[in-house]
Amino acid sequence: MLTLLFASPANWDEYREVLPGALEAAGIRAQIFTLENQPAPDQVDYLIYAPSSPLQDFTPFTRAKAVLSLWAGVERIVGNTTLTQPLCRMVDPWLTEGMVEWVVGHTLRHHLGMDRHIVNPDHVWDPASPPLARDRRVAVLGLGALGLACARALQGLNFAVSGWSRTAKDIAGLPTAHGADGLRATLAAAEIVILLLPKTPETENTLDAAALAAMPKGAVILNPGRGALIDDAALLAALDAGQIGHATLDVFRVEPLPKDHPFWSHPGVTVTPHIAADTRPASAARVLVENIRRGEAGEPLLNLVDRARGY
Repeated sequence: MLTLLFASPANWDEYREVLPGALEAAGIRAQIFTLENQPAPDQVDYLIYAPSSPLQDFTPFTRAKAVLSLWAGVERIVGNTTLTQPLCRMVDPWLTEGMVEWVVGHTLRHHLGMDRHIVNPDHVWDPASPPLARDRRVAVLGLGALGLACARALQGLNFAVSGWSRTAKDIAGLPTAHGADGLRATLAAAEIVILLLPKTPETENTLDAAALAAMPKGAVILNPGRGALIDDAALLAALDAGQIGHATLDVFRVEPLPKDHPFWSHPGVTVTPHIAADTRPASAARVLVENIRRGEAGEPLLNLVDRARGY
């Protein structure tokens, strides 16, 4: 029987029923412990973990075959020098669905100009029609599981989608670019830019003053990725100058977003409270269990983190 340590107290109530059910469905016999009743560290086969956990020293877990994160983002754990076990980030199909819905919804909102009809206190009759999606250029920055799913969904609605990543990717049916030159070219051609990059030292301030200046005047930004991807001061300046038409932001450098932050009151900013995508325990439990099954079968683990790249 395997020994699992569920080392994320804040999440246990959500998983206390679905995780045993997923293990049973997979035919895996395991005993689950929490930090409150944990076994000897050298008896733990797998750690189920969130970076917010009070457990920060992985040194005693000499038998553990993997640390399975409940979060998609691993920037708060990947630099932990005590972590020598394989680390897997969470790629949850239902989380992906939620992200796709948020991105598609807000892309359509800005593409169709919904705000001018929904918020219309002067009852202005403005029958101007938007272009068709085929004529709206959208760029997705970050082509991991979430970015690619969003790009495909927008392509399914006939948007003219391109993608950018830090390193070269060849994706059938999706025009892509990479590197600094590729970023500038991608931004210059995009009317709506969607940020789905991980947070690493290389991606911080991807949209700085120079990048914002490279975008078409009046372009729209959607950021459901990481708050640090945008230089806040540069964004506010670009909004005030009319260079950027609107920014819909779901993630921030400090969360909850402080009540006195200028994003709250700026007419060119929409704040959503980190709701674009969330891990869904029922489907996430199946992802965790599949990785445990793979670990026991000697198969490659899913969503293994590259420590050098940081994701």
